[in-house]
Parts: sequence; structure tokens; C-alpha cells
Amino acid sequence: MINCITCRTAQYFGGALSSQFRLRYRSFVDRQSWGLSVFDGMEYDCYDTPAATYLVWQDENREVRGMSRLVPTDRPYMLRDLWPESVEKITLPASLHIWEGSRFCIDKDLPQALRRRITAEIVCAYLEYALAENIETIIGIMPPLIWRSVFIKSGWEVEFLGKAAAYGGGRKNIAGQMQVSEAALHRVREVTGIRHPVLITAPFNTLQFYQERFAE
Repeated sequence: MINCITCRTAQYFGGALSSQFRLRYRSFVDRQSWGLSVFDGMEYDCYDTPAATYLVWQDENREVRGMSRLVPTDRPYMLRDLWPESVEKITLPASLHIWEGSRFCIDKDLPQALRRRITAEIVCAYLEYALAENIETIIGIMPPLIWRSVFIKSGWEVEFLGKAAAYGGGRKNIAGQMQVSEAALHRVREVTGIRHPVLITAPFNTLQFYQERFAE
């Protein structure tokens, strides 16, 4: 299951908000040596604002082991601010109906089968959240391999918006967009085999949820 966390609902999910910052530190700073803002073992940037939504998978100890971030494009967002030249096919959006996905990461220490499951659940959660919030399109920039292995492999079609290049001086990335629809969610569920809803929002009985989820 994927917990949907905002600054308004973070109190219902224990330490998940800080835990996802720590996972990002391990994933992007420790493992990939990205030059990002850090503090006390946590990675963050200027897009971690009250407008951000975090889709997270937590283990039995409530540590975040997989996550992605979503932000609306009616305010500053990464693609427009940092790599606008990567988008050639459309006008850079500024709309509450178009959101940017970023910071997708899953703990490398998990077994491969569990990593695949978490990946599929996060993709489903993207669509469930977007449909609930009247979001029509998800945009982002990431390596072509990630687009293919995470989203395209899960059954969600991606339209690339420009050429792959080493934007920011790192490895090659490419901008893309994915259209949100009930049909897209149905296709992803068929491809991944996840037929039930995965998104959990607040408020809910947190203690009861974890007792039931991890009951032996």
C-alpha cells in the first residue's frame, strides 16, 4: 500500500515525512553522489513546499523504503526552472491540472521482487491520486531507462517532449509526459496484476492499520 502524505496530513503517518528525506539522501547523495541540499542525513530542495505531495511505501517499522514526489505546475517546479530547454513539443505548463513527478526512488537494499512490487504500487498510486485530484497530466524529467523500467513497463504510455541530453552536466535525461485517465489506470492494473486500490490518505486509524497490515 502507498501512503499519500502532505504537510496537512503528515501527523497521521508517524515520521514518514522525515523518513522519505532520509531515503532520498541514501539514494541520491550516498549512492549517486548528486550535489544536492542536505541536512542531518536528509536530502531536500526548494520544491519541498506545502504544495508537495509524497507517495511513500513504509515497512513494518514505518521507515520509508520507496517514494516519489508530486508538485503542481502552477508554481515553481523543477523542469521549468532548471531544464526548460529539454521541452520542445509543448509549452511549459502552469496549471493545477498538470503536476510534475520527481525524486522517484526505492531502497536498493530490498529484495528485487519487493522492489518490483513497490514500483508497481507507486505507479498505480500516481494514477489513483491524479484521478482523485482532477490532475490530467504528469510531467517530469528522468533517464530514459527509468521511464522505460518504471512507467512504460507498468503499462503507462509516455510521450517524450524533447531529446535526451546531459541536462545539468550529469547523465542523460529526457523530459516526458503521461496522460491520466481511468483507461490508463485499468491498463496499469492489468499489466502489473495489482487489481485493488493502493492509495491510503488521511485521516484514518493509523495504529489499527499497521496492526492489521503486519499481523502474523
